[in-house]
Amino acid sequence: MCRLLGVSRSAYYGHEQCRRNRPDDLYHRQLLDAVLDIARSCDYTYGTRRMKRALNASGYPVSRWKARKLMREAVVAVRHRKKYKVTTDSNHPLPVFENQLNRQFTVTGPDQAYVCDITYIWTQEGWLYLAVVIDLFSRKVVGWSMSSRMKASLVCDALRMAIWLRRPRPGLIVHSDRGSQYASKAYRNLLKAHGFIGSMSRLGNCWDNAVAESFFGSLKRERCQWRHYQTRYEAQQDILQYIAVFYNSQRLHSYLDYKSPNQYEAEAVKG
Repeated sequence: MCRLLGVSRSAYYGHEQCRRNRPDDLYHRQLLDAVLDIARSCDYTYGTRRMKRALNASGYPVSRWKARKLMREAVVAVRHRKKYKVTTDSNHPLPVFENQLNRQFTVTGPDQAYVCDITYIWTQEGWLYLAVVIDLFSRKVVGWSMSSRMKASLVCDALRMAIWLRRPRPGLIVHSDRGSQYASKAYRNLLKAHGFIGSMSRLGNCWDNAVAESFFGSLKRERCQWRHYQTRYEAQQDILQYIAVFYNSQRLHSYLDYKSPNQYEAEAVKG
């Protein structure tokens, strides 16, 4: 056979070995397309761990090593984080709550403990301030509010949204930092009216509100730092899309065994 083909025996068997070891072209192309689709849907924020989980969930049983190889072949690179400074002003004469949460970030069910915080996003019109409320059970953002001013109404509106959507019962722990907005009379009255337990981080200790800080890190690393918002409205719409469409519904969270907050809550209800 080798003589009829005009090639040496070693060259012939070498070619046959490569052919047998080569992955199926169609399946391999499907894998690469899946990697690109996942990368685009997460805005190029998934590393190899999340990419592996996302491919597995899509019906491709690959290892983390294989996911890394596919990402390299598809030229998919992960965006990296920039550092952000803390802007909370805790130097005020307003009353503060004790740290009731005390870093107990793991709870057994939804609507038992919320964490709240404020961050800022730059636009060409000036700063846009974002307040969020996060359920510790699923890490889902259950309330949010945005404004050009960092007033007490900003945090009150975010909590009112969470109350309207979730209907939490009295006894809910609502934790925040010691910012003046969370120490305001309007916010304290809102907690009291619904029978919620106020809780605040210790002075100058950002780790006491680590879950909220982590969400803001993800938001800025995965979305805001790659945008150049011309208007506050543009930023609002983009952040709304990130929270409601991507983060709550699609983003795989390592704490939730690589499930989205919505999926985690849905499975908890079924269980």
